[in-house]
Amino acid sequence: MPADIVFIALLIAAYLYWSRGQHVKEIAFAATRRQCRQCEAQMLDDYIALRSITFARDKAGKIRILRRFTFEFSATGDDRYQGTCVMIGTDVAAIEMPAYRLPSGVRDD
Repeated sequence: MPADIVFIALLIAAYLYWSRGQHVKEIAFAATRRQCRQCEAQMLDDYIALRSITFARDKAGKIRILRRFTFEFSATGDDRYQGTCVMIGTDVAAIEMPAYRLPSGVRDD
């Protein structure tokens, strides 16, 4: 009987961890898509992938889970660049996009 309770508690904990992770991934996806739109880049594959999970302190000094997601984007449609979205808890800590080539018709005046 106690082993069953422990097993059920572990299943519930695993589900809650997975569910929270999916929520964080949705927030990261929306922030990444918004960033790509602001930079006039196209987010490719409409997908972000979890690259790593570690621990980090947030602005208040509390230890939170830090998740690093990767995504691919294009500026011209013929190229592919890889960016990173860093999440601390449910907050977007950073969205990193490497320098990329602008389409030939775009000029910065």
